Amino acid sequence: MRACGPGGRFAGGPGRAAVRACAVVLACAAALACASAAVAAPTIEDQVHAIARDLMCPVCAGQTVAESNSQLAGQMRAEIRRRLLAGQSREEIIAYFVAQFGEGALAAPPPRGGALVLWLSLPVALLAGALILRGYLRRHAAAPPPAPPPPTPEEAEQIERTLRALDDSR
Repeated sequence: MRACGPGGRFAGGPGRAAVRACAVVLACAAALACASAAVAAPTIEDQVHAIARDLMCPVCAGQTVAESNSQLAGQMRAEIRRRLLAGQSREEIIAYFVAQFGEGALAAPPPRGGALVLWLSLPVALLAGALILRGYLRRHAAAPPPAPPPPTPEEAEQIERTLRALDDSR
């Protein structure tokens, strides 16, 4: 335990706690600055992986260049890395691979031509399904069930006798 000085303060003096608090705040600020700088600047490998995720491997069915372990996918990743280091942009690199392998190299082809029909078919199908469901619900919710027909004279007489018998039994 520390001995208290005059006025009940620690012997280290009142300024020592303030200096420690400032040091802790500065250390936290420096750590946050370093962390944000690391997040803000993706590495070359991060950029290679991001571009490789947008390209399909020409020899692997259904795998992107980032997922594939084939020799060609490794060569494509090396080419992406080489072009990034040479200063090319993401769009230039993707355009290079599209020129080499065609639009089938893109993991998400642009919506035009036959692909446009596929891009538009899902929203159109959802809209059509919603309209059909709305019409069905309106028809069945709006129309109340038909009221039963009024009783025939014989049925009315039978109901009245049954009600009288119930009243008499009480």
